[in-house]
Amino acid sequence: MRAIWEQSPASAREVLDRAHDVEWAYTTVKTLLARLVDKGALVVERRGNTSFYSPVWQPVEARRSAVRSLLDAAFGGSVGGLVQHLANDGELSAGERRELERMLRSARGAADPSGEPRAADAGQVPARGRRRR
Repeated sequence: MRAIWEQSPASAREVLDRAHDVEWAYTTVKTLLARLVDKGALVVERRGNTSFYSPVWQPVEARRSAVRSLLDAAFGGSVGGLVQHLANDGELSAGERRELERMLRSARGAADPSGEPRAADAGQVPARGRRRR
């Protein structure tokens, strides 16, 4: 997706040329692009014998989809499971750990002292699809 966001529309050959950090075959790139079209992340336009791809999703949408897929596949949808894995596996630097703790404290500040969501948040549906109680 980064290769498409850099400059679009782009052909499969252009995407392959921009992907310096991977050694993929041209057919692999074509397959990946076709799957991204199927998912609705890209649109394709034919010009003669060449397909040109443009992004539909912005980076934040692509990131959200990738993280949700990872959470569902590897952690049963549990954000806590992912965070616990990162913390226990030594993947977080001291600075990242402090930043995560700051974010969690900030998120807790959004709830009232009883731990219940603020009235304004009561109708929101959390990411896992369950209503707060």
